Amino acid sequence: MKNTIHINCDLGEGGKFDEKLMPLISACNIACGGHAGNLETMHRMVRLAMEHKVEIGAHPSYPDRANFGRNHLEMSDEDLKLSIEGQVLSLKQIAESEGGKLTHVKLHGALYNDAAKDERIARIVVECLSEFDEDFKLYVPLHSRISEFAMGKFDLFFEAFADRNYNEDYSLVSRSENDALIIKKEDVFQHVFSVYNDRRIIAISGKKLEAKADTFCVHSDTPSSVELIKFLHKKFAEKGIGIQQS
Repeated sequence: MKNTIHINCDLGEGGKFDEKLMPLISACNIACGGHAGNLETMHRMVRLAMEHKVEIGAHPSYPDRANFGRNHLEMSDEDLKLSIEGQVLSLKQIAESEGGKLTHVKLHGALYNDAAKDERIARIVVECLSEFDEDFKLYVPLHSRISEFAMGKFDLFFEAFADRNYNEDYSLVSRSENDALIIKKEDVFQHVFSVYNDRRIIAISGKKLEAKADTFCVHSDTPSSVELIKFLHKKFAEKGIGIQQS
């Protein structure tokens, strides 16, 4: 069987490249009202994903559209639980109404980062998602608290970011730093291939970190995202590795 690599992308966030990105990826994570997205965009993204046989995932966040879900938001346990539940349920129902199925959940922005390091947030997310009677995958960051809490409760998909640099503690370099993004196509490929083939992330400091990734994310708001993924297709194909699609 041909070796494959799994690539996911956050879509339905108001970006310009959704239609061009969808045919190139394995899975999409659709904004479901927290940081972006509405009923119309969710329906459109689900139909587009089904057309191109791309896995459909919910992309819940803190309910903070003003800051695109990138800032920590103080919320009670119950309010956060209800917000996540409402977002995931909304996309689940839309996917089913279009004849599709929700295959996975991936948190967005600050909620993703908080669940990676904060025991309380991780617990709330896992408890909330555990109430769904669904056999979906949960995308989680490497060496994270949420992966510890979710182990045995979900089919975990460990995620690495194709276009982001890492710190030595496996956290992403802050977007406020100049070197947060990996911009050059060849650098993105080398970064991804190091994780895929050698199970190593080269941190921004140069230190080599052990890594295991089931899926790689390319951000849809990266200006060169379409070209980056096409380049990954080309470079991996040269090594006999295809982009996984359902």
